[in-house]
This record gives sequence, C-alpha cells and structure tokens, in this order.
Amino acid sequence: MAAADLGTAEWERSKITNQDMNLLKKLGISKKPKAVCFPSEESYPTPPMGYRVSFVDHLIRGLSAPIHPFLRGLLFVYGLQLHHLTPNSILHISIFITLCEAFLGVQPNWALWKRIFFCRRNGSPNVAYNIGGVVISVRPTVNYFDVKLPDSVQGWRKKWLYIREENHGCAEDNIPPFDGAEKILRRRSWDAEATEEEKASTEALMTRIHELQNTRGKELSDKTLLDTTCSGSFTSNKEEFKRDLLDRIKENAEDWENDKGYADKPPFKPLPPKEGNEEKEEKKKKKKKKEEEEEEEEEEEEGE
Repeated sequence: MAAADLGTAEWERSKITNQDMNLLKKLGISKKPKAVCFPSEESYPTPPMGYRVSFVDHLIRGLSAPIHPFLRGLLFVYGLQLHHLTPNSILHISIFITLCEAFLGVQPNWALWKRIFFCRRNGSPNVAYNIGGVVISVRPTVNYFDVKLPDSVQGWRKKWLYIREENHGCAEDNIPPFDGAEKILRRRSWDAEATEEEKASTEALMTRIHELQNTRGKELSDKTLLDTTCSGSFTSNKEEFKRDLLDRIKENAEDWENDKGYADKPPFKPLPPKEGNEEKEEKKKKKKKKEEEEEEEEEEEEGE
C-alpha cells in the first residue's frame, strides 16, 4: 500500500516564538528593513509580492536571499521546492557551497556534488511528507566531513515565515512560485552518480577535501566549515556566476536529468582572484573622492 501524501494538510498556523525572532536578529537575518515578514493568523502560506516561504531552521542553517544559484540549480534538477527539503539537507547544501567557494577556491561543482551526495524520500511506510519530504544524504562510501547532524529537528515545520527575495521581478533569478500542495515526484537525477570522466576531473578536489580533514583534525575542520557557513557565506552576489549557471541550466537541462554529465564542458567558471588590500584601499579612496566631488557640486548649486 502506497504511503499517503499529506499535501496541504501538513500546513498549519505558524508558531514562531520571541526566542526564534531574537535568534534571527542575532544572526543578522532580520536586521535589514522588511527582510523578513512574519505571518499573522493564516494557516496556509500566502507570501506577499516579492517574498518567498522559508523556515526559521532553514535560515539558521545558512539559507539566505537571494537564493544561491547552485541551490536553484539543484531544485531545478531534482524537481523540488524549498519546503521539500529538511533543515539538515539545507545545512548540507550550505556547507558544500562554503567548502567550494571558501576552501577549495572553485564554484560549487555539480560533478563533485554527485560524488558526495544523493537524494532520498523522507517519510514512513504509511506517510509521505510534503514539507521536508526529501533528504540530502552523504553517500556511505564517501570519506567526507563528519558533520554532527541532529536526528530530528523538533517542530521546524510549524515555524514558517516569509523572506524577501531580491530581484523578485526577474524570472531568471527566481525559483518557481510557492506551491504548498505540489507533489514530490522521484526523478532519476536523485540517484545520479558521477561518471568516470567526472570522477577523474574532481579527483584533485577530493584530495584537497581529505587534506582539509587531516590538517588540524577532522572534527575541528567540521566546526570551521560550520562556523563559516552560518556566518553568511551562503549569500551570493556574484552576478556573472549567476548568469553563467542559469545559462548552463537552460542549455543542459536534459543532460542533467539523463545524467550525461559535463565531461566536455564544465558548468562552472573558476572563482575570480580575490582583491588584495592595496586594491581594496584604492577603491575606497576613489569612492571617497567621488562622494566629496558630488558634495562640492551640490554646495555650488545651492550657492547659485
């Protein structure tokens, strides 16, 4: 007998506490004006224009707006909405993005992702969850960071809210509109493994990951990754990378679903070199000079 799909029956009035609000403020998530919109009495999410549905436990595990292009790509390939992912799945994605960008010096790599992770349905023989109905897991054969994840996050489904999405009017920058009743359909991409060519192309990255594990102890490396992730590294403002990834998604959607791989055309460009202190200081001076010139022009106009 097939498990019952709960659909919209899972949704109920949001129960966010003052403690949750204070935590979001402490993490800097709700400091910007109108960055977060808390629901009132509605029992089913109806996000205002320019906002999308999220959860407190997703936000504290690294999710932020604008949605990172790699996450948008994963949602597209797996055929999912944000609320289909569990908090621990969001944390896995956050850590992976941080690992790639901050420690490996590359953009999040689809081939590397497939080597490490796979997707599975969350639920029981009798119930198929919609909210948090999909789990991202590390492949049991992979030597990866030993991130200590809680077996369950109590009550997270009842703590939903709305987060402001930048560039909400641009279809290219957004994921599909929220649909709390959309059914989760298993795709072949959930089980997609890296091809031999992809394994060869990511071998150096896997070696670097193992070096990071052994540099100062695997446990400490895990904490460093976690701290870096939760300090805001999941936010993306790299416009060139966004466009590049979105173009790749459109051009190769069929290949992603059929797991043909990217052996002949890597989907991500390398990270641009970081600016040195001299370049940063020079930019600051130019900006300050421009502001001073604008102030002088305003004063002259007022004098006239």
